[in-house]
Amino acid sequence: MQTTPMTGVDPAAETAAELNKATHPSMGVDALCDAASAASGRTISPTLYNIDLAPTKREGRRWTSYSIFTLWANDVHSLGNYAFAIGLFALGLGGWQILLALGIGAVLLFGLLSFSGFMGVKTGVPFPVMSRISFGIRGAQIASLLRGAVAVAWFGIQTYLASVVLRVMLVAMIPSLRDLDSNAVLGLSTLGWAAFVFLWIVQLVIVSFGMEMIRKYEAFAGPIILVTMATMAIWIFVQAGGSIAWSSNHALEGIDMWRTIFAGGALWVSIYGTFVLNFCDFTRSAVSKKAVVRGNFWGIPINMLLFGAIVVVMAGGQFKINGTIIKSPSDIVQTIPNTLFLVLACLALLILTIAVNLMANFVAPVYALTNLFPKHLNFRRAAWVSGTIGLIILPWNLYNNPIVIVYFLGGLGALLGPLFGVVMADYWLLRRGKVNVLELYTEDPAGAYQYKKGFNARAIIALVPAACVALLVAFVPALEAVAPFAWFVAAGIAAAIYYAISDRSQRFDDIDGEAIAVASTH
Repeated sequence: MQTTPMTGVDPAAETAAELNKATHPSMGVDALCDAASAASGRTISPTLYNIDLAPTKREGRRWTSYSIFTLWANDVHSLGNYAFAIGLFALGLGGWQILLALGIGAVLLFGLLSFSGFMGVKTGVPFPVMSRISFGIRGAQIASLLRGAVAVAWFGIQTYLASVVLRVMLVAMIPSLRDLDSNAVLGLSTLGWAAFVFLWIVQLVIVSFGMEMIRKYEAFAGPIILVTMATMAIWIFVQAGGSIAWSSNHALEGIDMWRTIFAGGALWVSIYGTFVLNFCDFTRSAVSKKAVVRGNFWGIPINMLLFGAIVVVMAGGQFKINGTIIKSPSDIVQTIPNTLFLVLACLALLILTIAVNLMANFVAPVYALTNLFPKHLNFRRAAWVSGTIGLIILPWNLYNNPIVIVYFLGGLGALLGPLFGVVMADYWLLRRGKVNVLELYTEDPAGAYQYKKGFNARAIIALVPAACVALLVAFVPALEAVAPFAWFVAAGIAAAIYYAISDRSQRFDDIDGEAIAVASTH
């Protein structure tokens, strides 16, 4: 936030005083850049640097392994993920097959997210700044805006889905409110509007306090979600007489079974294609690489196996009870006969959906907008702009429109694989992790990430054909068999092309950003 105290290498006394004064809101971005320039010996540009885009100082980082674990404890147990995993049961996979599919995806995600997270620990910068390394100081807008556009739409949609749960809870508590749920204004009832706007405001208030408040909320929500979902699974197990159906009536076998298992694992990774791209937004404040590894280990493979077990019990238990396959845990909540327990379950789902929305769909567009207008937007202002966009697009209409979901949001999502391929190939294969953090913030024509007028043509050249392949695989009916693997295919093509055409004659310097770093409140 704008009040974060500036810290860095111990400069001369006058420069230190300027740094301290520059963090005051009245001084603005220009004063902050002047102080950073004096501390680093480079001309730091106000079009590339502000208090939120600056690298985080290593000392004082607060994201521990528990913080990262609770990040996944919330996100893995999202309603959308339950709908996906239960869908595997509906497709004909049995209990052990669902666990295997999720396990395959979890192992891959553990590796991908660890490598992505290490980038944030080392540099301390958010994703829009990180992408300047491979796309150039201006080309990075391509990557950050693509990621942000997907997130803004899903922020609105997830808020709408949470408002549906809130409506169920309110009607259960006050039956007379049902009368307010029967009309329609711009596609939403009066009660629907009230629930949506209330949750919209709650999320914006939380985000207004910055990433530190998000960390605290995730830490609070994580245990609640785990206990609630486990309790619901136990309740279904008891209702089913202490046993479950291990598969539906049309269980898959042979080649079809194995193809669906691996497709399920691949799609599980694709669902997290957004996170593997901008995980550095969170790990830039991680205390160490070990914290990232530990948090990822308990939060991804271990937590995902627990998630899989809950899915198997819920889906198999409900199928045994009445032969139907639920779509999500919210279907179970609505069948709870006790009003108090129903309300508590609804509250837990609301806490969960807000937690998922904050981390998955709010942080990325906030940083993207801040990166686009660093002189005018800080984290708080960008949050309100992002949230307002998520409101005015009337997201319930998007959610109810399959064409928008599949072709627009699905198409944007397919482009995230190629972005990941370029960024990872550039950082790990070409540069071997060497980054000159200071030059990520300078417009010097001789700067390491200036390329040509701020754009790295090689990265864009690699991105275009891989993106075309991703879209073809995702949408052409004849390629339906390989559609679940579109993210991997596109990421691999982009990485291979970029590495093949990259300029290996460059000299890569490894210089940290402590001279212009800010104390970590993110």
